[in-house]
Parts: sequence; C-alpha cells; structure tokens
Amino acid sequence: MTTFAGLRALAAKGPSWLPRGHRALLPASVCSRAAAGIGRAESEARPTSAWQRDGIRNIILSNPQKRNALSLAMLKSLRSDILHEAESEDLKVIIISAEGPVFSSGHDLKELMEERGRDYHAEVFQTCSEVMMLIRNHPVPIIAMVNGLATAAGCQLVATCDIAVASDKSSFATPGVNVGLFCSTPAVALGRAVPRKVALEMLFTGEPISAQEALLHGLLSKVVPEERLEDETMRIAKKIASLSRPVMSLGKATFYKQLSQDLKTAYGLASQVMVDNLALQDGQEGIKAFIQKRKPTWSH
Repeated sequence: MTTFAGLRALAAKGPSWLPRGHRALLPASVCSRAAAGIGRAESEARPTSAWQRDGIRNIILSNPQKRNALSLAMLKSLRSDILHEAESEDLKVIIISAEGPVFSSGHDLKELMEERGRDYHAEVFQTCSEVMMLIRNHPVPIIAMVNGLATAAGCQLVATCDIAVASDKSSFATPGVNVGLFCSTPAVALGRAVPRKVALEMLFTGEPISAQEALLHGLLSKVVPEERLEDETMRIAKKIASLSRPVMSLGKATFYKQLSQDLKTAYGLASQVMVDNLALQDGQEGIKAFIQKRKPTWSH
C-alpha cells in the first residue's frame, strides 16, 4: 500500500514528467483562516477555506460561482488543506463541505479544451488522483458533508471520503459521457463504493441518482434532512475526535489494506495489527479504563 508519507513527498515534487510549467504546489503550511489557528490568511481568490477547532478540521470548497468545479487551482488548494500538519497530534478528523447549491460539478471543462495541451490535461488528472489517494491514505478519517449536486469528479470526491453524510436534497451523477468524456477516473472511486451494475448504469447513462438511492447502494453513510446535516456531521466528527488518534490511524490503514487481500492473508494481517494495537499506549489505556469503569485518558 502506498504510504501517506510517500504520497506527501510525491505531492511536494509535483508531476515530474511535465517538461514545463504548472508544477507549483500551494504551501502545505497554509490554511485560509488564521483566526481559527491553522495558518495565515490567504487571498480571497483562494478556492478553498479551512479552519480547525477541537481536533476537527473543516475544509470548504468556496467557489460557488463556478459550481465548485475541481479546477487545477481548486485541486491544489484542497491538496494543501489536506496536507496541512497532517501528522499533528491535534488533528483528529477532517470534514470536506462546500458553499452553494452544488457540492462540486467536477472538473472545469474550460481547462480541458485542446488549447491547454496534453501536459496541462495530464497534470489536472494526476493532481486529482493525488488528492483522492491522499484522502484514502490520510492518517485521520475524512468525512464528506454534501448538500446539493455532486457530479463527475465531485461524485468521485464523495466516493473517496471515508464517511459521507448528505442532505435529502442531494444527488449524484457521472455525466461525462454526455459531453464525450467518459468518467474513467471517477469510476475508480465509484466502482469501489457501489455495486458494479449500479456504477456502470451511472457511467453509461450519466443520469443522476437521489441521495436515498446513493445511500441504498453504499455511496453514502447517512442521509438526513437539510436542516440536520451540519449537526449530524458534527456529531460524527466529535465522536471520532474524542477517540485515540493512534488507534484510529492504525485501524483506518489496516481496513483499506486488507480489502485487496484474500481472506487468509487479510486475517493474518488483521491479527498481527490487533497485537500491535495492544502494544500501543492507548490500547492498554482503553482496556484498563473499561475494567476500572472510568473514561480513558488518550495519549492524543
């Protein structure tokens, strides 16, 4: 399995095969709301905003005028916010949400015109893939909070997050086929989140599915009324933030690693990880606290 540290190094280098331009990475040490305590303020043009409180980092796609399209600038900004102090003991969980009625409409089609050239197009899709892999390999759980339409790479982003909570007004689609661009990269995440025939119908027709259908097929963790969306997402995030980060990180990494293994290998891996978990300070603290009928005091 690709490690998070390896992906971070890859992101810092940029796409090394590109012979020119477009390789700048927004500083990982910067998030956009200094008052919340994770970095200095950036220009208003930055397409995401982020702040952190009580172990919960909120990252918001903040370009509703362009339907929160995953332009190259948006992807780099999102990558920066995900990478920011990822190894900090103070970070327990990340929530990704969006401003406006569209969670994300996917890639900016204006960036995919032939005038941009193959090198630019390659960087767009490589950067998007890096963001998705960073989410999957991040040491803390990442939650998508969806209130509206998520299409193409926007649907891919939802499918990639560890947990996805949506309002009942939300919908999801992979409509690239309608404009002559099959959603091949969104299909990677979608095909791992929903049954094959559901994914292929979405990919072949481009037709949207409702939040309830997305829940039924496994794309979402939970659907709630719009007025309860933030409260329910925060309830889940606060629960995660109250638990041991080392235990959570170990568990997340192991869960994804064993999925691709045969049953015997998966049980062998998981059995060893259970032993490793018991060797953690927090592993012993939790058991002692349970036996002593008290709340555990986690290391972080």
